[in-house]
Amino acid sequence: MNLHIKTSHYFYLLTACAALISFAPQLSYADGLADMKSALTRGQGQTPVKAIFDVKIKNREGEGKELEETNGLANVMVEDNAHGLQLQFGRELMSKLDLEQRTQEHDSKAKTPTVTAAKELSSTEAQHMLYAASSISRSLEKAVFKSERAESWNGKPARLLSFEYSQDKMSEKDRKYVKKFNGTVDIWIAQDGTPLASRKLMTVSGSAMIVISFESSNEESEVYAMVGDRLIVTRKENKTSQSAFGEKGESSTVKTLQVQS
Repeated sequence: MNLHIKTSHYFYLLTACAALISFAPQLSYADGLADMKSALTRGQGQTPVKAIFDVKIKNREGEGKELEETNGLANVMVEDNAHGLQLQFGRELMSKLDLEQRTQEHDSKAKTPTVTAAKELSSTEAQHMLYAASSISRSLEKAVFKSERAESWNGKPARLLSFEYSQDKMSEKDRKYVKKFNGTVDIWIAQDGTPLASRKLMTVSGSAMIVISFESSNEESEVYAMVGDRLIVTRKENKTSQSAFGEKGESSTVKTLQVQS
């Protein structure tokens, strides 16, 4: 009788342990996602920030003799406080913008790299950089959580959360022309769930008007930091390549925030 009780007890323990082991990954996945969501809530603070908002662009269009390259850079002072969001364009930048626009009036083929770069210094982009917690939350609204694993970032212990996008991420109008779509998001988080960096990859191919085919890919990477109780983007890089109508193009845009004390 005692032997039967002991055997049944051991069997129960083994079954319970097996159940815990099989369930453990699900617990860790849920914890990682929950930790990040809590961190994003904490990171929506209103700590005043003043920073240099810098952008560098590099565009390549065409091939061979028809290859055109544009390299431009620009920066503004951005400040967000109780009075709101302000962007201050310096005199030197304004002079360059005026010169390039005047030159183009006389020569339609004249390049305007500073004008092209300055267009990236919008209030919308500044808001994205300064309100990273909200930006991340919005970007994940239509994403599906897939996995979590331990992975170092910059030599420090971290967790990597992976997500996938469906075509719902695109507008209904664009979806009509898309045949293949692939979208993924990877976010590295610290032990307390605070986002450290992220990477989005999207590839799209399709056709319009039957005979016109197109392909495009976009990689967006961001690095984050806490300023007081506010999560910000300190660096954002976009790499895009596309082909359509028999032509190819590539572009790279790097934006940085240099916080001023």
